[in-house]
Amino acid sequence: MSRNASARIDVGLSSLVRELLLPLATDEKHIAEEKHQEALEVAKAILDEHNPSSEAYDIDQVADAVRKKFWRDYDAPEKAVQFGNLFSRLLTLPILAKKKEIILLLDQLSEPLPADENPQSASPQRPSSRARETEMVESRVSGLRDHLVSRTDTAPASRLKQSADRKARQNAHVGVSRDTGINCETDEDTIQANGHQFTKDLAPSEPALLRDLPFTLQGLSSTNFQFEPASKLSLPPSLPLPVVSLLHSLAEPSLLYGSLSQYVQSREEGLISQSLRAAIGIELRSYLGLIATLEGEIRRSIASLENKDNVGITVKVGVTLKRCVVWTREATMGLRLMSLMAEESKSKKGGQLITLIHTFSTSYGDPFISTFAERILVHLTKPFYNMLRQWIYDGELSDPYHEFFVIEQDSDNDTRDLEARRVPASSVWENKYKLDSNLVPSIITDDFAKKIFLIGKSLNFIRYGCGDSSWVEAYSKTASKELKYGDTTNLEASIDEAYKTTMARLIHLMDNKFKLFEHLDALKKYLLLGQGDFIALLMESLASNLDRPAGSQYRHTLTAQLDHAIRGSNAQYDSPDVLRRLDARLLELSHGDIGWDVFTLEYKVDAPVDVVITSWANKQYLVVFNFLWRIKRVEFALGSTWRRLMTGARGLLSTISHKLGADWKTARCTIGEMTHFINQLQYYILFEVIEASWDQLQASIHAPACTLDDLIAAHTKYLNSISHKGLLGASRSSITGQREDSFMSQLHYLLKVMLAYRDAVDGLYSFSVAESLRNKDYAALIDARTARGQWGRTDADDADDLNSPSLIGDRQHHRRAASKVSQSDARDRDRDTDSPIPGAAALAGLSAAVAGSGSGSGGGSGGDEAMLTALRKRLGDLATDFRARLAILLGDLLAQPDPDMKFLGVVMNFNDVYRPVRRKRREREKERVGESGKVKEKEKGSVPETERKERATKK
Repeated sequence: MSRNASARIDVGLSSLVRELLLPLATDEKHIAEEKHQEALEVAKAILDEHNPSSEAYDIDQVADAVRKKFWRDYDAPEKAVQFGNLFSRLLTLPILAKKKEIILLLDQLSEPLPADENPQSASPQRPSSRARETEMVESRVSGLRDHLVSRTDTAPASRLKQSADRKARQNAHVGVSRDTGINCETDEDTIQANGHQFTKDLAPSEPALLRDLPFTLQGLSSTNFQFEPASKLSLPPSLPLPVVSLLHSLAEPSLLYGSLSQYVQSREEGLISQSLRAAIGIELRSYLGLIATLEGEIRRSIASLENKDNVGITVKVGVTLKRCVVWTREATMGLRLMSLMAEESKSKKGGQLITLIHTFSTSYGDPFISTFAERILVHLTKPFYNMLRQWIYDGELSDPYHEFFVIEQDSDNDTRDLEARRVPASSVWENKYKLDSNLVPSIITDDFAKKIFLIGKSLNFIRYGCGDSSWVEAYSKTASKELKYGDTTNLEASIDEAYKTTMARLIHLMDNKFKLFEHLDALKKYLLLGQGDFIALLMESLASNLDRPAGSQYRHTLTAQLDHAIRGSNAQYDSPDVLRRLDARLLELSHGDIGWDVFTLEYKVDAPVDVVITSWANKQYLVVFNFLWRIKRVEFALGSTWRRLMTGARGLLSTISHKLGADWKTARCTIGEMTHFINQLQYYILFEVIEASWDQLQASIHAPACTLDDLIAAHTKYLNSISHKGLLGASRSSITGQREDSFMSQLHYLLKVMLAYRDAVDGLYSFSVAESLRNKDYAALIDARTARGQWGRTDADDADDLNSPSLIGDRQHHRRAASKVSQSDARDRDRDTDSPIPGAAALAGLSAAVAGSGSGSGGGSGGDEAMLTALRKRLGDLATDFRARLAILLGDLLAQPDPDMKFLGVVMNFNDVYRPVRRKRREREKERVGESGKVKEKEKGSVPETERKERATKK
């Protein structure tokens, strides 16, 4: 291929020379052939000289030289524009490979021939054709080279002078002096004058602009570029549009550098904000280093232009405005990014600043932006990682400007001296430090931030709450590591290791040093009635004292009975520290309260255990204990009554079975129902609720990765579960939407009904005892009369016998006992204003009416019958009320979504004795009653008393 190309070039060049060098008519053939060969050799020499020199130029330089030639030599701007359009079209042609050589050839061919080179001009001394042709080609090549060099000249005058020198050399070489009318000195003066006039009319040259460029890039005013004010750059007005476009590109970094310099020099509070300024300052110093390098290149280029011997080298290594734009392009992008960062960082601080810069690193696909942001982040995150290291290794928060995502709530006061401030440890753990999610940087996740927050808070609590600062200091010395941006693997490993070590140490202290788990077990045994023998003995020893009014209760008496119960049960084997914390106290007294209403147990805890067992938890334990204590009281009362009935059934009560046997059978059945209810309720709460919740608590607190926050959450869940499933939680009313203690109020009412029924049964028992004693007296009187041979009993002496002093005394004793029982029950009923059971006034009136009816002679039998009727009515009403309320409770339990609460309803009604009533159905019945109340009242008034009782019993 290369040989064929060379052959084609030789053939084409020979043809060209043959066309240009026409043979003379007088020349012989061999002479013409010699001339042709000589001309061909000259042409080859010219081509050989042209090829290496043209390699030093690029196509843009050649085009610029041609374009300036149109402006300078021909004064034809329209020609320059036309050439630019043609040049653009030439660049788009893919067929032509040597576009630069084509333009050079066309430029050389466009050079006009001198007058003496014109073939038609006559000359007396005509040189040889070879010399003439050689000089013509050399002059054209030299002219093109001068045009290429002239683009970097310092002034138009020097360009004109070089053109004149070139023409003088050509004339001297040819040997012909052109008649210009001006000698050499005059011609030189004219060139200088013309050069001065040309400089005055045109814009500053490119070397002059390059000389001022380093100052402009630093935001400093110079001869050709003025900053008025600092945010505005003025350009010379006579510059051509291409140069103005280039200067606009170079003005951008100049203005950005000025604004960023002011930002770096400004002062703002915040370590991370100062780090951002420092990072931008480092980048600006790198920018100044680039300007220094560029200034050195510009100076060397200008110096080489002034050295005429190195013209070719100057063209090869010259510096132009376009090259300066290319060299500063990357720096300009960096300045743009920094300006955007500085503008958006004005309203941000701390972690928000890190998130802002990190967004540039992750949200853009340009690798330059990502790399630049990462470089800024390395400097920006140093204060953040210093605060992080001190927090996770020392438990101290060193954040004077509130830039870290951990905030100290009360930084003005010294929260470390807990004894001086008397602040409970729970408030220190919960309220001393808070996590601000707005300041969490995007370089860490939310879960990771919570873990970091928990590590530092735990270390701080170990140091100041648990008094183990020595371990924290030793841990800080051994585990402390340098943290830096970009080392994600080591950072995560360090955080995980610190988290495990800190949490294990804190749980170890709470378990072994402060006996947290032992205190939780003690609370379950004593306040949640888990220690059965202790509770039974305590209730038995306190029963006689607690039956008295609350005002007659003394704390030292209760404390003595508590010590007696501890010594008489397995509680005596517990830790002395646990028993020391257990105490008996009285609640706030109210009018009409008795000892059962105000007695409670208290378990005292101190710091740092009160982080888990908070004041809220103590209140919850107190509520549960009071509820369970009331259930135990009812169980104890029903059990005592049941034992009395079983004992009396084989003794005194058997003697009056003909008169009160049916009543006692009904009473025993009702007490059995109540006992079944109270036993099922107590079993459900103690085992299905408390024990199940306790197992869940144990599983949570003994988990491998358990933290103090997990302990607090598990204990809170434990108490909430007991309150909800133990029927102590509040529910929302379906009518009003307000929260109401539905189950609590229902159970409270049922317990009161059972206590009232127990009191009524005691009244019936007293009546039965009196009746039995009277029967024995009757029997003894009959036996005495029979022994005397008289009738044992006659109708005539019934009135005298009934009014005898002994029988009257028995009847009065029975009335007093029944009245006392009724008044005691009336006091209980008066404390519950919502109870439908007759109050003290009604019972007092009933007792007075019964006593009045039997006070006169002959009225004893009628008074006893009235008392018995009142007792039967009261027992029947209480039993009916109990069953109705229990049916409502069962209906509510069956409607609960919790399976355990549904199971309680099933157990209480396992043989379908009760018919559960749904709340909605009951509300509809109430509405119907309200609409037809008058009709039902009339019907009720017309129905006899006995029939109403039968209907109530059937219902």
